[in-house]
Amino acid sequence: MSDLRTRAASAADLDAVLAFWRTAAEGTSISDDREGVERLVARDPEALILVERDGVLAGTVIAGFDGWRCHLYRLAVHPDLRRQGIAGALLGAAEERFLRLGGRRGDAMVLDRNEAAHPAWRAAGYAPEPQWSRWVKPLA
Repeated sequence: MSDLRTRAASAADLDAVLAFWRTAAEGTSISDDREGVERLVARDPEALILVERDGVLAGTVIAGFDGWRCHLYRLAVHPDLRRQGIAGALLGAAEERFLRLGGRRGDAMVLDRNEAAHPAWRAAGYAPEPQWSRWVKPLA
């Protein structure tokens, strides 16, 4: 899609990203605040990937790499722009980043209840692994 622009987020984008997630993301995360996203961008300036259409934010993904594993979070596409290749463009950019960094496999955080997103993940070649569970412990 030639009308899409893919780029890394900057500090100037963070308020717009947080507002976008309230509209386009499924639920909120414990780190969906300015401080959390600032910390992400400061630590890894290329991790938060944006897609814009005509200068307007259309989608996001966080492509985190810890030197060993490639993790995908916060894949979100504006509800009015879904099924137009934006998620694929975001995942393609994330995967290119991972390959540049030496990554070998991407894994994604996908809510089980977010059934509307499952076809997009499957179309991009991702599949759930039933032998794994996510274990969490809030630190604050």
